[in-house]
Amino acid sequence: MSHDNLPLSGIRVLEFGQVLSAPFGSRILADLGAEVIKVERLEGDDSRRMGPAFKHGDALNFHIFNRNKQSVAVDLKGPTRDQLDSLIATADVLIHNMRPGAMEKLGLDGPTLCERHPALIYCEISAFGHVGPLSQAPGYEPLVQAFSGLSSINGNPGDPPVRIGVAVCDQGVGMWAAIGILSLIHRRKQTGRGGILNTSLLETALVWGCQHTDAIANAVAQPKLHGSGHPNFVPYQSFQASDRPFLVCVGNDRLFAKFATAISRPEWISDPLFKDNRARLQNKAVLIPQIEAIFASAPSEKWLTLLADSGVPCTPINTIAEALDHAQVAALGQMQSVPEEGTQFLGLPFSIDGVRPSIRSGAPRVGQSTKDLLG
Repeated sequence: MSHDNLPLSGIRVLEFGQVLSAPFGSRILADLGAEVIKVERLEGDDSRRMGPAFKHGDALNFHIFNRNKQSVAVDLKGPTRDQLDSLIATADVLIHNMRPGAMEKLGLDGPTLCERHPALIYCEISAFGHVGPLSQAPGYEPLVQAFSGLSSINGNPGDPPVRIGVAVCDQGVGMWAAIGILSLIHRRKQTGRGGILNTSLLETALVWGCQHTDAIANAVAQPKLHGSGHPNFVPYQSFQASDRPFLVCVGNDRLFAKFATAISRPEWISDPLFKDNRARLQNKAVLIPQIEAIFASAPSEKWLTLLADSGVPCTPINTIAEALDHAQVAALGQMQSVPEEGTQFLGLPFSIDGVRPSIRSGAPRVGQSTKDLLG
């Protein structure tokens, strides 16, 4: 898909981003064709130094979240400020995750800029939200996972609270920012005006946990730890075969009938203890040990073959390396080479008209486009 055919071609985005959330949100827009100009301090985004040098002296994290962008390096309180104001006047979108109060001190806050530029779409990402007693508090991924309750519902029964192993809040809020920005681009076509979009890691964390948070809000149930399992389906979890664990997802009674038949327990289909999902939930402590004993008697390949041939959803529990080596992942073509860089990264997780938006360029050097864009 050529750049001119990408859906956001012609949209200019300024990113005042550090590390992850805003850079990921603007990277989504960049991958979709927007011209993204990363406004950095003279020493560059902190993520350039988050880990060992990977390419051009910058850490891997920086390259992951800053491809398809340009960089201008600016002293926000110095002599280049006037040129920066001129650049802001040309922008369709401004996105930032600066620390609370920083943009206000610089006169770059949403109300100020949107009054000056009514068509500007201004997106502010914070840790705990733009209102409330913690609105000025800084925050990082593990802090928000802990504060929101996400850590408390992760793990096996008896485990202490544990962080989810990926940046679900940081990357999630970047995705929500991109969705909100796209909705305001659409509204602007109808009204001619932009607007201010506020989102936060905390709001994202609460939404990711909505099956639990909404249950508690409606006095339905206090969440319990389920490990690899599910609070509403049985059997729906990992099991240990004689050689390795694997996962089975029996999501309805029709699948349970196939499951029971595949493992030579057809009598379970009519057993009052197991005949439907609600009965299985009530009698989980009776059913699961029986399944565990069956699966422990043979290698995982036997069970995966039997279950898959019967139409029961199941999978080996792969490492990331094993997943990347699988023919299915290869067929998707999501891993893309970066032109002239000798590196490769995952592309966007969707295709448009059968074509995945491509990685057009690697992450920029600090201030690589300062002269071109600011003069």
